[in-house]
Amino acid sequence: IYLRNTENQIHEPLGRFHPFDGDGMLHRIDFQNGRANYSNRFVRTRCFHAEQEAQASLWGGLMDRVGVSKRPGFGAHGNLKDSASTDVIVHAGKALATFYQCGEAYVVDPETLDTEGVAHWGPLDGVSAHPKVDERTGELLFFNYSTHAPYMHFGVVDASNKLTHYRPVPLPGPRLPHDMAFTENYAILNDFPLFWDPEALKLNAHVVRMHRDLPSRFAIVPRRGDGEIRWFEAAPTFVLHWTNAYEDGDEIVLDGYFQSNPEPGKFKGAPQGYEHMMGHLDEHTFQSRLHRWRFNLKTGATHEEQLDPRILEFGTINNRFAGRKYRYAYSTTSKPGWFLFTGFVKHDLEAGTSESYQLPEGVYGSEAPFAPRIGATEEDDGYLVSFIINESKGTSECVLIDAKRIADGPVVRIALPHKICSGTHACWADREFLREGKRP
Repeated sequence: IYLRNTENQIHEPLGRFHPFDGDGMLHRIDFQNGRANYSNRFVRTRCFHAEQEAQASLWGGLMDRVGVSKRPGFGAHGNLKDSASTDVIVHAGKALATFYQCGEAYVVDPETLDTEGVAHWGPLDGVSAHPKVDERTGELLFFNYSTHAPYMHFGVVDASNKLTHYRPVPLPGPRLPHDMAFTENYAILNDFPLFWDPEALKLNAHVVRMHRDLPSRFAIVPRRGDGEIRWFEAAPTFVLHWTNAYEDGDEIVLDGYFQSNPEPGKFKGAPQGYEHMMGHLDEHTFQSRLHRWRFNLKTGATHEEQLDPRILEFGTINNRFAGRKYRYAYSTTSKPGWFLFTGFVKHDLEAGTSESYQLPEGVYGSEAPFAPRIGATEEDDGYLVSFIINESKGTSECVLIDAKRIADGPVVRIALPHKICSGTHACWADREFLREGKRP
């Protein structure tokens, strides 16, 4: 089953609309017995039901001033609607939809897309988007962040969906972490110098600033128990997404997308009032490139290097290798000035080579998780699965790209019944994993 989350605004916004303000909708396509079946449904969050009852928007958006929302908001921001629209993963046989500002984690049936309610283990400070699942243990690892001390927490939910670990990861103040990574024994969290301006925050204004006099900091947190949290420093940046991490002798290796310009300022050519928004949405403006950090647990030293000079983001891997040494990563390329994906890149991280496939002009992809071929024994034996939007024709389809021959483009194309919009994050889950909850 391929699942993708998406923002779809239902009601007229109260103020200036940001694409991340929309209501969460899951798109699903399953492959079974030689057939493919597509469906989509809104995630029925508390905020979704409240606005349906009111038949109007009740919360302002990311770009709105203080006081626009008609009701108290959710998550770290405090003024926004919790739409569960950012991410989707599968854990303990269920899909889990989450919001990047630490809303509630919503449990969804991956077969019917029925929203079953809020995850019973969710803490008071919520669950950030990008929890991770270790398919070998069946554990879900998550984090959250807030505007009150200790500002960040880390937690573990086991394969039976029981919260087994929850601990503070103290920070100097409110931060804006977006993603996490893990190895066999550690979780990796971060404290980047791009965060809400402290003086503006006192006025309940959420103004993002790059504090260039501060380094990037990485927390190496034991996955189990209350052992020491080790902190490592590196060059100032911001990272939206990681691809993977693993242990290599005395070192922890972490791969993700280093931003050369985390505070891009105004985007030239954007509609009036949307200049800052477009700057933060355009990868070519904030300049994200595939990067590697090495943290030496013995010496405390950090080493980092760029792995690819191209503008890339939204990476995926074969999740059977998550938290373990791996060879292949897959990135998306994007259209300058837009939040649109124009192609896919396969990275051979051992050989230092890559190959790519570019979509035709006016055709855009989605984050493409890796679907292992049934019975596969090699890491790259499988397919990238993606929803494709053709803006010229007003149509959409689902495509499968052979990961061993990515430059050849789609080997399967499945027409969808209607055009869908661009989305955020996606995942793949086979029915054996859905049934068993972990890999043998």
